[in-house]
This record gives sequence, structure tokens and C-alpha cells, in this order.
Amino acid sequence: MPETRNSHELVCPPGIPFVYPAPLSAAICRYLPRLAICSLVWEIVQLPLYTLWSDPRWESIVYAVIHCTAVDVLIGMAALFLALILNGAGERADWPGPRIVIWTIVIAVAYTVWSERNNLAQGNWSYSAWMPVLPWIDVGLAPLLQWVAVPWAAWRWANRQR
Repeated sequence: MPETRNSHELVCPPGIPFVYPAPLSAAICRYLPRLAICSLVWEIVQLPLYTLWSDPRWESIVYAVIHCTAVDVLIGMAALFLALILNGAGERADWPGPRIVIWTIVIAVAYTVWSERNNLAQGNWSYSAWMPVLPWIDVGLAPLLQWVAVPWAAWRWANRQR
């Protein structure tokens, strides 16, 4: 459990040598590693839904999984920080948890719709025949579900009582 020096800052567990204001510290120490693990699992599970899955070079697949997981973590943390700002989050104990998670999901899904459409149009990736596509927005269902499931799971895991 991270140590608290005063009501406005939280110190990360041993091995993470940073002191941040409490909201930022809680996000970095608790949410970020769990978001990274959930994102990595999601990226691996959804591989068959993209044409990359059929690439004969395993190095390309490994690179894509690592790259996409890193980008997912950036998207997820940016969405969380924006949700914290929009909710006027102060002390960690006062965070409106459900509202923060909902805003994180809304922000991440909105970005994902734009990103998927843009990257599909530019040919940066493409869907396999197995990807269910929502015809009214031409975006795959898996990337949208990702930004409902992953932030929710990471939040629940990060805030679980010991």
C-alpha cells in the first residue's frame, strides 16, 4: 500500500521513487500498471480480428502487440486524467468513482472512433473477416468494447479492497 506523507501527496510503493500529488500518484501507482496488464491481454486476445494476425513474421506481431499496448496505456491514462479534471477530482477519498470511470470510457471510446476510422482510411491496419463492424460508424466492435472493458477492469482492480 502506498504511504501517505500528508493529505495532498502519496508516495508510491518501494521501487517507484516518485512523490506526486495524491490524484496523480494514485493513478500512476495503482491504475497505470493494471491498465497496462489489461491492455496487453486485450491486444493479444483481439489479434485474430485484424489482418496482422496472418502475417508470417512473428516479429511483426510481437512489435504490434507491444506498440499497441503502449499506445493503449497512453490513451487510457490521458482519458483518466481528463476525466479527473472534468470531475474536479481532489482528494482521492472524494473521487466520484463511477463518474470518473464513465467519463474515462466516454473519452476513450470517442478517441477510438476517430483513431480507428483514421487508421483504417490510411491503411495503417485493417480488420479480418472475423471483426464485427458497426456499419453506421465503420468501426470494429472489439476496439470499442476494449474501451468499455479495460478501463472498468483496471479501475476495479486498482480500487479493490485488500
